Amino acid sequence: MTRALAFLFAASSLWAQPQPTIVLHAARLLNIETGSIVSPGEILIQGDRIAAIGSSVTHAAGAQIMDLGDTTLLPGLIDAHVHLFLHPGAEDLQTVQESVPQRTIIATLAARNDLMAGFTAERDMGTEGAGAADTAVRDAIDRGLIPGPRLRISGNAIDILGGHEDAIGYNPEQRVLPNATWANNANELVAVIRDQFKLGADFIKIYETGRDSVNDGKLATPYQYTEAELAAAVQEAARVGKHVAVHATGEPGTLYAARAGVASIDHAFQLSDETMRVMHDKQIFAVPTFTIIDYFIEHAATPEQAAHERALQQLHARNFSKQLAAGVPIAMGSDVGPFPHGTQAREFALMVKYGMMPLAALQAGTLNGAKLLGWEGQIGALKPGYLADIVAVPGNPLTDITVLQKVTFVMKDGVVYRKP
Repeated sequence: MTRALAFLFAASSLWAQPQPTIVLHAARLLNIETGSIVSPGEILIQGDRIAAIGSSVTHAAGAQIMDLGDTTLLPGLIDAHVHLFLHPGAEDLQTVQESVPQRTIIATLAARNDLMAGFTAERDMGTEGAGAADTAVRDAIDRGLIPGPRLRISGNAIDILGGHEDAIGYNPEQRVLPNATWANNANELVAVIRDQFKLGADFIKIYETGRDSVNDGKLATPYQYTEAELAAAVQEAARVGKHVAVHATGEPGTLYAARAGVASIDHAFQLSDETMRVMHDKQIFAVPTFTIIDYFIEHAATPEQAAHERALQQLHARNFSKQLAAGVPIAMGSDVGPFPHGTQAREFALMVKYGMMPLAALQAGTLNGAKLLGWEGQIGALKPGYLADIVAVPGNPLTDITVLQKVTFVMKDGVVYRKP
C-alpha cells in the first residue's frame, strides 16, 4: 500500500471513530421541544450517544472536557430539501457537460460543506440526472469513508415526458436526456419506483407541477400526474415501508398530492384552503424553500427574470402566513445546490422574516425534519439515548436566528467535525 493510500485509510477511520466519553460545556443549552434555556449547559456523550444533559453532568475520569464558551448547544440541523449533485451555475448545462463521476465528486464536497455548517442530517431531493449515484455518497458517509450528514436519498426524481425537468429547448436531434426519469402513467410510475428502490433509494421524489407563472398575484402551474396516479405511487412506496415527496408549487397539483397521501409538498407556493385542511389532518409537511428564490432574485440574468422571481417570493410569503395559521406542519428545506452548499441556514432567517417564531423555525429544522426523514426519536433533540448530533452557535438563536449561519461546533455520531 502506498503512503498516500495509507493516509487516506487512516484519515477515513478517524471520521468513523467516536471518542469514548466527552463532556460538552457551554453558556447555554436549548431544549428544542419547550424553548427553555438551561444555563450553563452540559452534555455527556458516550460513544455515539447522548448519555446525560443538564446544567452539569458527571465528569467521569478520563472524559474529554470541551468548553465551548459563550455559545448555545442545539441538536444538529436538518435540511429536508437539498441537491448534493448541483452547484451554482446553469443547472441544465451542469447535467449535460459534467460526467456522473465528476458530479459525484462534487456531491461529496457539498456533503462535507453542509456538515461543517451544522447540518448533520439531510434529504437529497434528486440527483438531477446522475441516476443512483447518491446511493454511493450515502453509503460512503455511513461507512465513515467521507464526512457528511446522515442522508435520505431519492435517486433520480420522476417526471413526465415534456415535464418540468425534461430537456426542453435543445436541438431535438441531439436527444438530450432529462434531469429526471420519465414515467407517464400509473403503471410506469410503479415500474420506475421499483427500480429506484432496487438501486438504493430511501424514498421517491416526483415532480407534480411546473413550470410556474405569476399573473396579477396568482400562480399558474400545470399538474403532471392525476390524483389516482399519485395514489398508485404512494401505495407502491408504502408497500415497502417508504414514502413519496413531491415538487408541487400550486393547485390543483398540490391538492392531488395531499389527497394521495404524500409525505411532503416541497415549495408549496400557493395552497388552497382545502389543500391546507388535508395537509393539517394528514400531517403532511410543507417544505417552503425560500432561500433558493432569494438567491435567484439576487443573481438574475435579466431584470425581467428578477421581477418574476420577486413576484413568486411575494406570493409565497403571503401564502406562508396562511399555512402557519392553518396549522400546516412545516419542515425546513432550502433547495441548496443552485446556491452554495453550506450557506443554507439562511432559510431559518427567511422563515422568521415571513412569519414563524424563532423557536418554531428551529423546530422545523430539527424535530420536524427528524420526523419527515424517519429518524424521530433518534435525532432532532438533545435527549439521553439520542444519537450525538450536536451543534453550537454563538449567542442565543431565540433572540437572533441569524446565529445559525455562524455554527462554531459540529458533532455527528459522537465524532467532532468542527470546533472553535
